Formats: sequence, C-alpha cells, structure tokens
Amino acid sequence: MKYNKTFLASGLLIASAFFSVSCVNGNRNDKQSDSTTTTSSTSEAAKSDFPYDLANPVKYNMPHNLFEISGIVFHNGDPKEVFAIQDEDGDLFHLGLGDKESKFTKFGAKGDYEDVTIIKNYFIVLKSNGELHTFPISELGKPEASNVNKTKDLVPKAEYEGLAADEKNNMIYVLTKDSKPDSKAKASSIYGFKVGNDASLTAAGEFSLSHKAIEKASGSSKSRFRPSALAKNPKTNEWYILSSVNKLLVITDADFKVKATQALDPSLFNQPEGIAFDRDNNLYISNEGGTLAAGNILLFKLKK
Repeated sequence: MKYNKTFLASGLLIASAFFSVSCVNGNRNDKQSDSTTTTSSTSEAAKSDFPYDLANPVKYNMPHNLFEISGIVFHNGDPKEVFAIQDEDGDLFHLGLGDKESKFTKFGAKGDYEDVTIIKNYFIVLKSNGELHTFPISELGKPEASNVNKTKDLVPKAEYEGLAADEKNNMIYVLTKDSKPDSKAKASSIYGFKVGNDASLTAAGEFSLSHKAIEKASGSSKSRFRPSALAKNPKTNEWYILSSVNKLLVITDADFKVKATQALDPSLFNQPEGIAFDRDNNLYISNEGGTLAAGNILLFKLKK
C-alpha cells in the first residue's frame, strides 16, 4: 500500500511537470504564431500602402512603329497626348493613348535613343552614349525638326538609359545603366543639370543610387540592378526608378536615397523602358513589344 501511494504521488508529480512544460511550450508557440502573423500583417500593410495597384493596369497597345517604345513623357502632365521615342529611329512620336496610329517628327539619324523629357517648352532626347538632342516644342508637327542642338561629352563615357525633368526646380537628371566600374560599392550614377530659358545646361551635382540599399529593400542580394528609366512623382517628390532586367520598381526620396521597392510581374511587364506621371498623379509605364505582344503603355490609377 505504501509503495502504491509513493508511486501514485510520483505519477502525479510527473504529470504536473509535463502539464507545466506543455503550457510553457504552448504559450511560446502562441507567441511565435502571433509574431509571424504580425510580421506578415505588417508586410501586407506596407504593400497595401503603395499608392498604385501594379497588378491591375489599364493597357494601351501601341501602333507598329512603336513596337520598341522606350521613353515616354506628357506635356504639363496632360494625358490626352503622350510623347514617345523608340530605340532605333530618331523620331519623336505623339498620339492619344487610344489611337491606332501615331504621328512623328524626325529629329535625328538612326541610333540607340533611350528616353525623352520636356522642360521649358523644349524636348530633350537621350541617346545611349549620353548624347542629348534638344529642340523646341514648336517644331512638333513638322516632318523634320530644325534647330536641333546636339550636346556631347556632357556626362562621362558610360551606357545611359534614363532621363527625367524636375520642372519645379528647373533641373534634368541623366541616369547610368551600369554601376561605376571603379567603385567598390556598386551604385548607379545620376547627373543633375540646371536648365536655362534657352534649354542650356549647367552641371548641378552628381548623385548615387546604392545597389546595396536596393538589395536590402527588395530582400534579394542576387539581382543585378540595371536601371532603365526614372520619373519624379510630383505629389510626393519621390523618384520612381525602373529596372527592366530585374523587373523592379525602386522608390527613393528627392536625393535618391532608397525607400522601398516593388516587384513587377513579368507577365505584365515584358520590357519596362519608360515611366511618367500625369497631372492627376496617375502612373504610366511603357513596355517594348515581345514575341507575342505589341509595345504598350500601362496606366496605374492613383488609389482613392
């Protein structure tokens, strides 16, 4: 009988201890589960805070002569007419987003043209070698523009794909495609220029877009960032920078310090090469055509 009491007491102690351990583990698991849920919710909240739904655009297919559409821009943010270039020809195209045909004015010989912007009633077109072609808006509508000013050696030798204007500050920015070859910290260089009333350009600073900061924000260290276009959000003063190769949209502050990234769905973004905002702060991204798709412009309306 004594043995049975002792055995029973021991059994109760063991059961009590097991129950206590189980409760502790259960509480720990609940906390871990709560933590995971909180992190996931925070991530989803951050994603939902982005002012554009990048999964649901309004799509405008481009005419055949804009199959390789590259840079795009609006005049004073007016979305009724978009101005565009394509990679191979020195032609400035303009059309309504729903138009089946586009008009164009020739401004240069065949070449690798990458981006276009408007400032002080002048068009400025960027060539991949950093050369700029500038001519007045008043030349639009002519078969061939006159008074085209070609500016060489304004930026160091490199490959360039991005050009954008900041009209509020009378500035333009030219963005390199590759990182500096002599730099240990990989970064893309951005060159700023003050624009005079006659569209003359004066160097006004060099900025650096950190690839390490982009990797940290995107959560990937394996991607090679090669920017293809940029535009300034007129409402937030943030820069939106595209990378066609990585299918990535990078958001920075006014001084090009990385704030966030957004992944781009390859099924929607075949080859994103151009970006612009209209006066209502809607976002537009242009894509070169592919094997089974025409060149297009995707409209992402600002969330209400």
